[in-house]
Amino acid sequence: MPALPPDAAPPVPAFAPDDLEYRHRGARVHVAEHQRGADITAIGRLAVQAPGALVSLALVATVAVGLCGTVVGTVVVLAWVASGLLVFHRPTELAFARIVLKLRRPTEEERARLEPVWHEVTARAGIEPGTYQLMVQNSDDLNAAAVAGHVVAVTTYSLNRIPSSNLAAVLAHELGHHTGGHAWAGLLGYWYSLPGRIAWAVTRTLAAFALLITGYFSVVATLALGLFMALAVFCAFVVAWYIVIPLVLAPFLLAYAGRRGELRADQQAAELGFARELAEVLYHLETEQATKKAALAAQGQKLKEPGPLGRLLSSHPSHQIRLTALGHYAGLPR
Repeated sequence: MPALPPDAAPPVPAFAPDDLEYRHRGARVHVAEHQRGADITAIGRLAVQAPGALVSLALVATVAVGLCGTVVGTVVVLAWVASGLLVFHRPTELAFARIVLKLRRPTEEERARLEPVWHEVTARAGIEPGTYQLMVQNSDDLNAAAVAGHVVAVTTYSLNRIPSSNLAAVLAHELGHHTGGHAWAGLLGYWYSLPGRIAWAVTRTLAAFALLITGYFSVVATLALGLFMALAVFCAFVVAWYIVIPLVLAPFLLAYAGRRGELRADQQAAELGFARELAEVLYHLETEQATKKAALAAQGQKLKEPGPLGRLLSSHPSHQIRLTALGHYAGLPR
């Protein structure tokens, strides 16, 4: 899920042109039999995160039983397992969106701008408009996000500054994430792998602290401790390779699943008739990036771009890759 940095206060609405072709305004909407599901990308994401979830389960069980005893510890473990269902609990989702992601409900003016566009998008997809909750993020970035299981967030820039047809394309892309199960699968996998992530972060911090302390006293002791840690990692690979190797590969596989998910969401938006409009948004983002590069170059600086490893760990494909994929639907040059 893309980061949505909060801003201080919502801007005064100054909406862009309403150029969207409303095919379903006042017309009967045919609702699809299946409102949501899990495509191969969502299933793959869950499969990749399964080893991390198992490690987390073992950690939670060990700590809970060790501190609380067998009976109470078992209850704690079952409660933790059941807590994943909160991903699909709408009040919890809305609280998460408001408190953690700093999203808010749209104002009356924003609702009047947003809801007709959203209704057209959902009508083309055969989705009930009320299935998902629209929320707004105060931000100057052109962005939107599919959050948890039922929330679609859009930035104030996207809401106010881009034409309705482009806004519809952005919303259709996020709807594709929801109907494909990308949003809930990502959050569910992250939640169940969180104890393992915390334990790994604590372990790395303690290891770095131990090396720092021994470094003050003896170089030999530091080398010995480093050798011991390396030996422990090697033993973990040998003894539990079937867990360790998937954990090591997980960040790369999750990033790949994220990139595939973005392309599938683009595909859904294109199939709803928003290929050219989504391409316009991507061209806009490319232009913004080129402007930043030129401004930095004029100051003798260079825009920091990800290297090969960074690209492998990126959850989003490049704009050019997305434009090439959209060219099949929009008749764009490849």
